[in-house]
Amino acid sequence: MTIIDEKLLIARLQDETTRTAAFTTLVDAYKEPLYWQIRRMVLNHDDADDVLQNTFIKVWTGLSSFRGESKLSTWLYRIATNETLNFLDRQKRMTVSIDDENHVAATLQSDEYFDGDETQAQLQEAIGRLPAKQRQVFMLKYYDEMKYEDMSQILKTSVGALKASYHHAVKKICDFFEQND
Repeated sequence: MTIIDEKLLIARLQDETTRTAAFTTLVDAYKEPLYWQIRRMVLNHDDADDVLQNTFIKVWTGLSSFRGESKLSTWLYRIATNETLNFLDRQKRMTVSIDDENHVAATLQSDEYFDGDETQAQLQEAIGRLPAKQRQVFMLKYYDEMKYEDMSQILKTSVGALKASYHHAVKKICDFFEQND
């Protein structure tokens, strides 16, 4: 990700004359990390692209409501997380009794962009078995190396609860690998 001056970018986003150019800068800087955050939750490339597009639409329409009380990146991750959870909710309502573990494996195998090996597929299956909150916390910490304090703002949960969720997620993933060895 390109290093940007968030304060300068926010000022440019709030100025009508520079808003469009600033938004392009924002998209260029955050599209890849947000894509991967979303992709790890939805698993499928096309679905991740759709959710990312919806995220940036929400960001564009919500620029006037951004008050700067949190970092811009935190606000973006919160919107991406909410859009991802909304997508998964809609998908769950549309799916009729599909075994989650089989669904995760089938989704990965059918995605032409998945180039992982068997271990990565098993890791994704193990992550897919986690409760939603633990899955989110695990992915933000493990893949994005996000600090608990930033996660706390994004997920609106205490740091202690996030640490406990991460610990439980790691334990469940380790147990999964031990059982499938």
